[in-house]
Amino acid sequence: MANLTLHAPTTLDEASQLLAHYQGEARAIAGGTAVVLMLRQGLIRPPALVRLDRLAGMSDIALEDGTLRIGALATLHDVAASQVVGERAPLLAEVCRLVANVRVRNAATIGGNLAEADYASDPPGVLLALDARVRARRGSATREIPVAELITDFYDTSLAPDELITDVLVPQPPADAQCVYLKFITRSAEDRPCLGATAIMGIDADGRIAEARAAVGGATGKPLRFIEVEATARGQRPSDELFQEIGRQYAERADPVGDVRGSADYRKDMIAVFVRRALKAAAQGESGARRV
Repeated sequence: MANLTLHAPTTLDEASQLLAHYQGEARAIAGGTAVVLMLRQGLIRPPALVRLDRLAGMSDIALEDGTLRIGALATLHDVAASQVVGERAPLLAEVCRLVANVRVRNAATIGGNLAEADYASDPPGVLLALDARVRARRGSATREIPVAELITDFYDTSLAPDELITDVLVPQPPADAQCVYLKFITRSAEDRPCLGATAIMGIDADGRIAEARAAVGGATGKPLRFIEVEATARGQRPSDELFQEIGRQYAERADPVGDVRGSADYRKDMIAVFVRRALKAAAQGESGARRV
């Protein structure tokens, strides 16, 4: 790291110009929990780092036309502690409380969490289930990208090399829907999930499923959500058989990774188990995030 140049821009325009100047070779750094580790391990050797922590207004959390807007530089602790997040997207607040430890949550940012596309992370799968999107800036151009299209594979996104996430936009979940996140941990020595299963469930007055969403994170190169499989639940009555079939289809379509937290075959089996459990818990009126 001896020849590494450190830039500390104070405006978004300046940061964007610096990234463009290095033609995709520089790395943006916010909380640094991922980038610093990769630097120390020699996994990346950028000629420069562009610090984002001095950019004003990028850690704000507010409502924007009824949508929850979370500035990309808001830390996971900020998201967990925010009153407006707790009111509009309580599951996201609870999930951020489950990430790693206090030190990491106080440094890691919500935008950095998505931009690094670390597969063994909790928030991306939950944001996928919540139909979240990000606002990204490249030069003077701004665009919005659904989380479903943002993360493309292991540590890879659809962002251009000189494009920065500025905000995370989270629509309010359907009224009266129950939202559940199950974080399955196989190693007591760490808090990274073997997989995380999210379920969002709405039951109508007739006792039938009006809304069903399921997402899986931590098990594959990118978070999984199969809209066509979810759709099979709508209009049906909740049942173990229905949720078991949805879990089976998710596992069948998944291509899990194998690592120290579980083999690919084991993860495939657990996807079926935890998608079923999350859907069942939501259908029974449970809500919130918990380790299992």
